[in-house]
Amino acid sequence: MRILVLGSGAREHAIVDALLADPAGHEVLASPGNAGIAQVCECVDIGDIADDEAVADYVMGSTIDLVVIGPEAPLIAGVADAIRERGIPVFGPGRAAAALEGSKAFAKAVMAEAGVPTGRALRAATLAEAEEALDELGGPYVVKADGLAAGKGVLVTEDRAAALAHATAYLERGSVLVEEHLTGREVSLFFLSDGHSVLPLSPAQDYKRLLDGDQGPNTGGMGAYSPLPWLSDAFGGEEAFVRTVLETVALPVVRRLEQEDTPFIGLLYCGLIVEGADIRVIEFNARFGDPETQVVLPRLATPLGRLLFAAASGELEGMPWPEFRDEAAVGVVLASEGYPDAPITGRPVYGFGDALGVPGVRISHAATATREGSDDLVTTGGRVLTVVALAEDFREARSRVYQAVDALDLEGGQYRTDIAAEAAS
Repeated sequence: MRILVLGSGAREHAIVDALLADPAGHEVLASPGNAGIAQVCECVDIGDIADDEAVADYVMGSTIDLVVIGPEAPLIAGVADAIRERGIPVFGPGRAAAALEGSKAFAKAVMAEAGVPTGRALRAATLAEAEEALDELGGPYVVKADGLAAGKGVLVTEDRAAALAHATAYLERGSVLVEEHLTGREVSLFFLSDGHSVLPLSPAQDYKRLLDGDQGPNTGGMGAYSPLPWLSDAFGGEEAFVRTVLETVALPVVRRLEQEDTPFIGLLYCGLIVEGADIRVIEFNARFGDPETQVVLPRLATPLGRLLFAAASGELEGMPWPEFRDEAAVGVVLASEGYPDAPITGRPVYGFGDALGVPGVRISHAATATREGSDDLVTTGGRVLTVVALAEDFREARSRVYQAVDALDLEGGQYRTDIAAEAAS
């Protein structure tokens, strides 16, 4: 197949790598891509990938067999609709279904209609309503921007004044949700959907806070690992856990959207909180998550292209669950100095050869570009890349990933040192 992947992050780099590893031998293009993606496939300039007509016109003129939409912005803009209307298979939900991510209030409404377990939430459109909601639900306070916020729209705090200030900042752009605080361990679980049937991938756990010990501000994610050995304690194994989430969360949501004539075709990201045998939904995303994708896809044994095309073509029913290798995967994000508030960009990154020389290591680029006039790679954003290591167990995977991270040289670079520490203990 000739496959176009839209996006420029580490998530898209991981998707491209997985597609290129398929035995079928796909031809993969990316737009806009980044310096790392450009090392493994052709990057094409479409312009604004959230411009539905521009993307659809390019696809129609370029003999594309499948389009994979990575980021949320093109999905919310309806790019999948424009491509699908032209008869090209596209992995990514249309505008209406992508509101599961674009509007947390919409997601809560769908969950209520589908009977999906989640926490209480109160929508606030004014400061007075936000104050009333904070007082009704009490602390710890959870305040979420209703729309897209690049992974930084959530605040969990014991400080009511801080919660109110967070709400005030996002009320200037729209509404906010004040939610019940849920306790437990977070799990990310991806489901492939063709609008009616769903197939699960393997669970992962990510780390949202900037600093070790889950301290510091929320970020887009500082690392992840997969699989989750601790799931066996409460559920008797990963498969039992996954089946429970499939039956109580993913399938009810997909079928509800199907009933509303807004089929969800693409990747349903379920952000879950697990306490004992109790599972509740924190949030949905309408695309592969970052940095979880970087640790899930390297373990995937089933060809990714076959799965994505089947979902885009309405052919998941009857397919077996995807198979995964037994290896442990640990991913660590290297971020620029000043991230997440004011990342310093334009600094060179050295040491890729030594890092990639560590057994089982791969690197997914997120914010890199080639410096003009040289082969040096420089940073263009906050989260620069994800270093991932695979090994037979988490102890070895952690040893490898941090050996590789330490081999990289980025002035002011920052990363967490405790990713998957508990899994390796």
